Amino acid sequence: MSFYKSTAWKHKRRNILRRDDYRCQECKRYGRSTLATTVHHIEPLKDKPELRLEGNNLVSLCGKCHERMHDRDTNTLTPLGVEWVRRKNCGYINRKQRRTV
Repeated sequence: MSFYKSTAWKHKRRNILRRDDYRCQECKRYGRSTLATTVHHIEPLKDKPELRLEGNNLVSLCGKCHERMHDRDTNTLTPLGVEWVRRKNCGYINRKQRRTV
């Protein structure tokens, strides 16, 4: 069974969207309020499977911002995606979250 179809992922995804008030956290950085439809693994699942359900590795994004995080041709993070990894690893994202899920 695919990870993204698992009960654990569906439950975590719902909690992360709720934590982020169903708003895209990238758009929020620029003062915009956009509905989030995706939960993004900041450190990619293929690279860090042990972080697959860690709240501090997950962020709510709109579809447009989620596409901007990945280079689909090379299956790597874009510079924007790498910036989110850097922000997470320096602790910035953890301080900005209201509560851990």
